[in-house]
Amino acid sequence: MREAVMKIIQCMLSLIVIIVASLSMVSVARTDEFTKEDLKRWEQEFLTVVNEGDNLFHSGKLGGNTVSCDQCHPNASNTHPETYPKFQKQIGKVVTLLEMINWCIQNPLEGKTLAADDPKMTALQAYITFERRGVKLEPGKH
Repeated sequence: MREAVMKIIQCMLSLIVIIVASLSMVSVARTDEFTKEDLKRWEQEFLTVVNEGDNLFHSGKLGGNTVSCDQCHPNASNTHPETYPKFQKQIGKVVTLLEMINWCIQNPLEGKTLAADDPKMTALQAYITFERRGVKLEPGKH
């Protein structure tokens, strides 16, 4: 009788292991299915946002005056987004790239800060970081 119970328990455990393994394989397969068309579309969407950021960066339309970001940063890559968060003397504390962008909009550009979820902020960050693609991340570096 004891052997029969042990065999039933072993069979149940084996069945549970098979079910768990099957379920985990199904969820992994579903999350990693990207087609070439998906990747191409996503890259195009990203580059559209990068281009919007490029236009904003060079436009002089972010502030209340005619100053544009490129007057202080002729090449957006010299903003060094890969070094944020870091201490910024102008602000007096450790800040993110978003906070530094807003400081620049508010001060030299004399404009209104952008919310974190504002499409303009997303575009600016996309453009600035795109210009530094391939550069090693070094948060805190000056």
